[in-house]
Amino acid sequence: MLFVGDDWAEEHHDVELQDQTGRVLGRAKLPEGVTGIARLHAMIGEHVGEDDEPTQVVVGIETDRGGSVQALIAAGYQIYAVNPLQVARYRERHSVSGGKSDTRDAHTLADMVRTDHHQLRPVAGDSVEAEAVKVITRAHKTLIWERTRHMLRLRHALREFFPAALAAFDDLTAPDALQLLGAAPDPVSAGQLTKGQITAALKRARRRNIAEKAQAIQAALRAEQLGQPAVVTAAYGATVRAQVAILSTLNTEIQNMEEQVEAHFGKHPDAAIYLSQPGLGVILGARVLAEFGDDKNRYADAKGRKNYAGTSPITRQSGKKKAVLARHVHNDRLIDALNRQAFSALHASPGARAYYDRLRARGIGHQAALRQLGNRLVGILHGCLKTATAYDEATAWAHHQQDPPAAA
Repeated sequence: MLFVGDDWAEEHHDVELQDQTGRVLGRAKLPEGVTGIARLHAMIGEHVGEDDEPTQVVVGIETDRGGSVQALIAAGYQIYAVNPLQVARYRERHSVSGGKSDTRDAHTLADMVRTDHHQLRPVAGDSVEAEAVKVITRAHKTLIWERTRHMLRLRHALREFFPAALAAFDDLTAPDALQLLGAAPDPVSAGQLTKGQITAALKRARRRNIAEKAQAIQAALRAEQLGQPAVVTAAYGATVRAQVAILSTLNTEIQNMEEQVEAHFGKHPDAAIYLSQPGLGVILGARVLAEFGDDKNRYADAKGRKNYAGTSPITRQSGKKKAVLARHVHNDRLIDALNRQAFSALHASPGARAYYDRLRARGIGHQAALRQLGNRLVGILHGCLKTATAYDEATAWAHHQQDPPAAA
């Protein structure tokens, strides 16, 4: 066996090779890209025989993505993506001085995969279809997060000099709000908007009760409010125009990416199973698939999948003290999708609703009940994927008629 620690950076990799006894066989600083991978293969080739299997080479690296990782996987090596926090804690086992270097980190990674690889999670062998879904869904979600950030910046600016706009528009990312704010980004120009202009914007946005909403918007924009000096108002108006332009572009790109998510997700062989789950549509289903991956051997059982999802509670016990707590370290993208699924499942699944109601009747809070429901739904999904069967309401909740355990 040969153990490799790879401390990667944007431009280079610090690597160290060890044998089974921990003896250092070689160190190098390799460039990123084809040249670096070729040199790493050459270093490994100096210490393995022609008849040795590539799986006898075990690599520890602090990422599971990128061209370098894919090249290592393609070579047939065993790859372990180690969390940087785990590396830091392992380094503290041997030194408390706080010293750190890239060379030292490569040594630590090689040590970890040599002594503790049975405790680490190997890089999943996901299909290229699942990897494509992961790339596109993450890009889509990132754009949504960016839109929220820019919406909050727009809201902050309007609150400072044009609070009437906040009363007029309940959704600052809506097409009609962006169109009207782009045309009239300050109190004076907004007050001059005619009912016809407002009506036209509402029609293009396909709103309902257009006449009533146009009247309400016009009245709100013309209401008296505290103002800023003219020069300050002009400066704020320029910032509003900039934010409106960014939000309009983000809306367009989010819609385009949503179409890409649907296209890629529809090609995956497990799409039908995900879509059969209560509370999962195309977008949420694609996100859950992307974050779980489709490696059939990644999760030994439903508990393993729940632990990875972060929906299962953790127990802290010392002496007579025992506490069951929610996990706060988790994949934000996955837990967000699962929480949304649990909430939607309340309307889509009678079994899910009954389970949630039983939890609430026992005095468990809304969020804790949703968390437990999400944990159950992850287990149900695992069973469906394992048996390659679609969700069935009766089968899914047949074993959960008894009261569930206390929530975290």
